[in-house]
Amino acid sequence: TMKSLAFLALLVACLACADAFAPAGIPLLARSASSRAFSTPIGHGLAVNTLRPAARASPLRAQRTAPRMAISLPADKPLKVGICGATGAVGKEIIGVLEKRGFNVGELRLFGSARSAGREVETKFGKVTIEDFDLARARELDVVFVSVSGDFSKEWCDKMAEGDDGTVVIDNSSAFRYEKDVALCVPEINADAARKGTRKVIANPNCTTAIGIMALWPLHKKYGLKKVLMSTYQAASGAGAEGMAELFDGAKAVVDGPEGTVAPNKHFAHPLPFNLIPHIDVFQDNLYTKEEMKVTWECQKIMDLPDLPVSCTSVRIPTFRAHAETIVIETEKPINPDEARKLLAEAPGCVLVDDPKGLKYPMPLTASKAYGVEVGRVRQSVVFGEKGLEFFVCGDQLLRGAALNAVLVAESLMQPVGTDFAPTL
Repeated sequence: TMKSLAFLALLVACLACADAFAPAGIPLLARSASSRAFSTPIGHGLAVNTLRPAARASPLRAQRTAPRMAISLPADKPLKVGICGATGAVGKEIIGVLEKRGFNVGELRLFGSARSAGREVETKFGKVTIEDFDLARARELDVVFVSVSGDFSKEWCDKMAEGDDGTVVIDNSSAFRYEKDVALCVPEINADAARKGTRKVIANPNCTTAIGIMALWPLHKKYGLKKVLMSTYQAASGAGAEGMAELFDGAKAVVDGPEGTVAPNKHFAHPLPFNLIPHIDVFQDNLYTKEEMKVTWECQKIMDLPDLPVSCTSVRIPTFRAHAETIVIETEKPINPDEARKLLAEAPGCVLVDDPKGLKYPMPLTASKAYGVEVGRVRQSVVFGEKGLEFFVCGDQLLRGAALNAVLVAESLMQPVGTDFAPTL
């Protein structure tokens, strides 16, 4: 028995030694598979499966073996930038944000579907030809913005990012938001979560969360959040270009048709024109929808308040762009509405629009295509009294909720750990 134990100990020691001198981050038995995978040609289109998948380490193993690192992008040189899903609604907005913010792009690669590959796009960085997604070419870049689908992100993001020579990947899907070792980042709030990450994949939050949290965070820092109650009024474009087309075509059918005409519905659960639908995403066991629970989970993770009670009701409304939200908070400390207005007016990413006498308040009409989140209707809560506040916010979900936030995450990586990120918008 003693000899058997000694032999086992020796075997374990040999395996540990072999693993220690192998390339970091790849399990011993997976290395040959990984090498083959990266040399395999990729087929056409975004959602391709011709790449032989490398064996993937379990999350537990990844957390155990990943070195503590700082994720950064150089601020003093032009960057090689890629966009996956460049022809989609968010992809187009990312290009626009890079242009308007003067992002230091040295080379821009646009990855699209097989249908759009070969088409040329005019940008401020020059004429760019859309190409099929290619893993090897993506890994040559400094940062890649991904806005395709959760399935695409799960298949490719880690492969683009893994290793010391991997690229920084900023993903707009929900694929990684709730993974413990992936930063879920709104950079004005938690830039260091991304900078101190152990994986080069960084998750962008749900658009509803990204808009509301811009006002919640400065209020929490001063008064302490105790409870958050939210109702959201979300535009058709939250369901993509198809949702916007269904709203437009349906509204036209109702207006042009005989009295009593009801618009057809395909992408929404019910006709959206001249209607409201209190149902976004699938219902959960607790009878909240997944969209509503995303707000809870993501507010807790981004603000690092895992026990904060957050309740949300999400409603689809017949507008094309910009989400609106009613927010009611209970705070730990007494909160004065005038002080809160001043705080919100000075908060990064917020624009105070609060003049009831002048009929000025946040609206989709004024918030669409704007970078700042409008905040208004600020008042003392009649439910929670001196420790309660109610207000209304409105923000462009394609920008603050997606493209703008993603680009700001990249900008925040150009600053050192510990630096407050307060961009000029």
